[in-house]
Amino acid sequence: MSELLEHFDPNSVGIKSNNIFGLPFKEENARVILLPVPWEVTVSYRPGTARASEHIYDASKQVDLYDPDVPEGWKQGFFMLPIDRNIRKKSDYLRQCAELIISYLTEGGKVEENVQLAGKLAEVNAGGEMLFRWVKEITGRLLDDGKKVGLIGGDHSSPLGFIAALGARHAEFGVLQIDAHADLRKAYEGFIYSHASIMYNVLEMVPQVSRLVQVGVRDYCDEEVKVTEHAGERVRCFYDQSLKEQQFEGKSWSDQCNEIISCLPQKVYISFDIDGLDPKLCPNTGTPVPGGFELDQVTYLFKKLKASGRQIIGFDLNEVSTGEHSEGIDSIVGARALYKLCNYIL
Repeated sequence: MSELLEHFDPNSVGIKSNNIFGLPFKEENARVILLPVPWEVTVSYRPGTARASEHIYDASKQVDLYDPDVPEGWKQGFFMLPIDRNIRKKSDYLRQCAELIISYLTEGGKVEENVQLAGKLAEVNAGGEMLFRWVKEITGRLLDDGKKVGLIGGDHSSPLGFIAALGARHAEFGVLQIDAHADLRKAYEGFIYSHASIMYNVLEMVPQVSRLVQVGVRDYCDEEVKVTEHAGERVRCFYDQSLKEQQFEGKSWSDQCNEIISCLPQKVYISFDIDGLDPKLCPNTGTPVPGGFELDQVTYLFKKLKASGRQIIGFDLNEVSTGEHSEGIDSIVGARALYKLCNYIL
């Protein structure tokens, strides 16, 4: 490792020929491996997140490496795997199928009564199953190789296979979800692997997840409230409105973070949907919602989580989109959120 860094200047510009954050590591000598998942088949409103990993990758070259919380974390090595163009091509095709289905539903149609669209729905669901198995296989291999693993979506359906891979290797762990949405809908719009169904699927498919702790949720439906109530102690939701009202009445974010962390078991997986932030920080995300956090509030929560002695066993960052014209602050914020996650997983 020392030979690898002998000619690397952390204070210089990000070299294009290097990997993410301008670091000179390869997969074999990096401790943290990032899997890009260019997938956005079931997004309900605005597309763009399938290109997130490449935009975050480009923006990451502008991130200064000194982190006061983990000053030399980068020296352990971060590496992003190549983007699988076949997966992105499959996503682009199935996205067109899903758009036809969503348009038909919004006009009051019933997909089961339309032979052509019913076939396309089956195709989309088969694609979701394929992605689940692909992600589970790759992340499982990386975990077995002793790597720390992070996933870059893609829409929020992307990490289901990763969470399942962790479930095959850990008897029990919790999920800390930062999100504007509860994502507890069953097969939303008929899509089994919908971005709006990720946490419902986690609860159903990964019994090793003993606790789901949701933070910042502010856009949800009756069905999701019922799922939460039925889950009992397994799901705890810290709604954005309640957090804000407590702060208005004098409760500190530090105390709220302590309460959130106290609900989590020893091992924790972080699922960070960028729309958990204030939309000014992610204006192009697929489904922005007023309210939310500053980025430093979320990273403070992660810092306190790490300081509590809990082990972060994996993470995903998803729903980052720069929109049709690649404008806005989204990828810049995404790159900085990703860097903090890479450091804290160490």
